[in-house]
Amino acid sequence: MKTNAARLLDRLKISYELIEYTVDPEDLTAQTVANKIGYPCEQVFKTLAVIGNKSGVVLGVVPGDMQVDLKALAKISKNSDAKLAPLKDVETLTGYIRGGVTALACKKPYPVFVHETMLLFDRISISAGQRGTQIIIATADYISAVNATIADIAKVE
Repeated sequence: MKTNAARLLDRLKISYELIEYTVDPEDLTAQTVANKIGYPCEQVFKTLAVIGNKSGVVLGVVPGDMQVDLKALAKISKNSDAKLAPLKDVETLTGYIRGGVTALACKKPYPVFVHETMLLFDRISISAGQRGTQIIIATADYISAVNATIADIAKVE
């Protein structure tokens, strides 16, 4: 099934692969997604909506086996403080529900910051914009499509 994220990639003429999997709404962890699609967890990237005290919403994209480092993300996004967007506001802010957030075709063009380990992989897995569907995409194409800034924004969970 095509998602808005996939349609955006089509418009940009960027190649990708969609992988669908069965969703357990009680377990939306990146590790579970990685297991279901056969990728290592560190190659499955999750997108988190973060609110900076100066910039407003920014998106942090970090490996599935790590968590966003809010202090580092605040600093790189020119904020003095940052916090995760409340779960109840994520869909309103991004257009996506928890477990399906992606920087591709987000409701607004928020600044995107990706963890530097993304550069270790030729291809990565990201949410396709809905639970149960992942996009496999060349790392360079993803970074270009979302106009990402690469930085050390994650820490071990």
